Amino acid sequence: MSEKTSEIAELLGPTVASLGLELLGVEYLPAPGGATLRLYIDVPGGEGADPAAGMGAAGTDARVVTIEDCESVSREVSAQLDVADPISGNYTLEVSSPGLDRPLFVPTHFARFAGEQAKVALKLPQDGRRRLQGTILRVEDGTVVFALDGAEFAVAADNIDRARLVPDWAALGLAPSKNSPSKGKPAGKSGKAGKHPSNKPAAGEPHAE
Repeated sequence: MSEKTSEIAELLGPTVASLGLELLGVEYLPAPGGATLRLYIDVPGGEGADPAAGMGAAGTDARVVTIEDCESVSREVSAQLDVADPISGNYTLEVSSPGLDRPLFVPTHFARFAGEQAKVALKLPQDGRRRLQGTILRVEDGTVVFALDGAEFAVAADNIDRARLVPDWAALGLAPSKNSPSKGKPAGKSGKAGKHPSNKPAAGEPHAE
């Protein structure tokens, strides 16, 4: 994460935790018309549904992030952002569950999903690549090792700009067909914000970028 996102994550993490949730990570996307601040939340310690399996260890009744959770987090962090004021100018606040194509922010996220496919964008090119898609093999000494084109490809965790899981949609029974409607977004809440965000609910199912 960048210095700005690390600062915001450190600021808001305890607030999210006080609501019984975990702040997975933060995306801060500056733009001329106003920045976007996107928070991804989950149930703590992997208690919720496993995106790779479609359910948690306890089965289909495992707790998942709801729109109500996102609304609660949005209210609390909006108030905190107003006071701490880490972002100058207008911004859009978005609070979302990770979805099936969940983002991966830190080495422990990659380690948890070893064996799964991930799509990765690098900060600096490596072996002529800025983007890659491969299977997560392991994490060691701050390096994430992928299986890529029949060989191992090691990337320093601090050189990873963005990463997401690539779900096996067919195995999950969610592969699109010609006659089926497209899926929506994960449970979430978003809203325009200056110093005082006003929020509107988002849709409720997984998506892929």
